[in-house]
Amino acid sequence: MAEIAIVGAGFIGLASAAWLMRDGHRVTLFDPSGVGQGASFGNAGTFAHYACIPVNNPSVFRDLPRFLLSSESPFRLRWRYLPHLAPWLVRFLMSSTPHRYEASARALAALLGHAQAGYGPLLAGPELQQFVRPRECLYLYSNGASFDAARRALDLRQKLGVSFDVLAADDIRQLEPALAPIFERGVLFSDSWHFSNPQGFLQTLFEHLAAGGLTLKRSTVSAVQPAADGASLVVEGGTQRRFDYVVIATGARSATFAQQCGDRVPLDTERGYHVRYPGATQLISRPVGWAERGFYMTPMSDGIRVAGTVELGGFSDTRNRSLLDLLTFSSKRALPGLDSPDSSWLGFRPTLPDGLPVLGRSRASERVIYAFGHQHLGLTLAGVTGQIVADLVARRAPPLDLAPYAAARF
Repeated sequence: MAEIAIVGAGFIGLASAAWLMRDGHRVTLFDPSGVGQGASFGNAGTFAHYACIPVNNPSVFRDLPRFLLSSESPFRLRWRYLPHLAPWLVRFLMSSTPHRYEASARALAALLGHAQAGYGPLLAGPELQQFVRPRECLYLYSNGASFDAARRALDLRQKLGVSFDVLAADDIRQLEPALAPIFERGVLFSDSWHFSNPQGFLQTLFEHLAAGGLTLKRSTVSAVQPAADGASLVVEGGTQRRFDYVVIATGARSATFAQQCGDRVPLDTERGYHVRYPGATQLISRPVGWAERGFYMTPMSDGIRVAGTVELGGFSDTRNRSLLDLLTFSSKRALPGLDSPDSSWLGFRPTLPDGLPVLGRSRASERVIYAFGHQHLGLTLAGVTGQIVADLVARRAPPLDLAPYAAARF
């Protein structure tokens, strides 16, 4: 039995705790905000096992100028952030060549192939299963040209084992009649599901694990000090806590800890947004994504959450009103029965230039384990990531080769 610290109490941190405690370890979570208060709080809630197409793909060379200039683009760049972002952008473009794009897609598909099995310990009882809604995700295209442009990516998904059905306009209307009749084609992804309340699920999972001994420290960790036989955390006030293992699962804020452990990881931040429409859950029966506008509409227990868009601009708390307006305008155009949103949210997703997370041991010590950088797939990949973390601690063979996800790839 080992003493293990996990820095970060979102989906990845809680999933890692569940798998580690399954092996009998004593686990302490460190997160000053508490459980599920970062990017895990405001995501679209979808289990997207089909999402093996990375953002870094050859189409960015064609589409980037349009994304930067169009008022309807779901992508924004804060220009004053550009000097800081430039090295990341160069790596991103280098990762968008056909060969590297397909390598990233294969690596994502390999992880996603274990995603459902990884959720086993996270859905161990009815109090956790109550949050799962087993309805397939519907992805929509408002014109045939957009669908045709996506055909190559859909073919690659199919080649990598993703199952889906292509729908015509009449099929879409029969499936979700409240949608506006503006969508010409759709894709329905088999066996996908979503959470009715992602943060509620995490809080319930935490309470379940806390009853078995999990501890939460609402303290800020300022440093990780690796050693051959363990690692120490420096927490607020300068106090040091030593553990047998430390897991870095603090999302977009993980790069500093990795650097302290000998790994320079080009991690940056995607600023993601959502708006909520209360009391509108009955309008749609499943997550619905609008491809051209880059967002999902997900029916949750407290209303419809409209989540998406990408803004590269660091950790500033200042919200981009134009992106919130785009989410509101676009969602009401897609679903005319919506009234007005009652709340909005900004969160910081981790993003790496090749679209893959960082999983594995640190350079400085095998006792520091990385589990961060999941971009849009933290919820989906939480279970298998937790399984990998537990396997590394136990010196078991992980369910797949971790070489594509190693920090050393950079």
